[in-house]
Amino acid sequence: ISESFYVLSGTVRLHDGRGWVDGRPGDLLYVPQGGVHGFRNESGEPASMLILFTPGAPREDYFERVHTVGEMSEEDRDEFFRRHDTFWL
Repeated sequence: ISESFYVLSGTVRLHDGRGWVDGRPGDLLYVPQGGVHGFRNESGEPASMLILFTPGAPREDYFERVHTVGEMSEEDRDEFFRRHDTFWL
């Protein structure tokens, strides 16, 4: 799948596999299929964005549960990330 991030408010940093770029309201940040990427908010202020997966992918479970990874055992956390194709570099 490819992923696109449309920034609604604040500043969102996106790593595109080569370096970090800042996205601000109205910016569309694109990651091609198979692209290594990550995103974060370093501003200390709230930020929001829409995420588009193409083609659509079942990602609801990931986003509904990612905030609980700190409460998971190491084994459960590894399984959760593996199931959702998430690899920390």
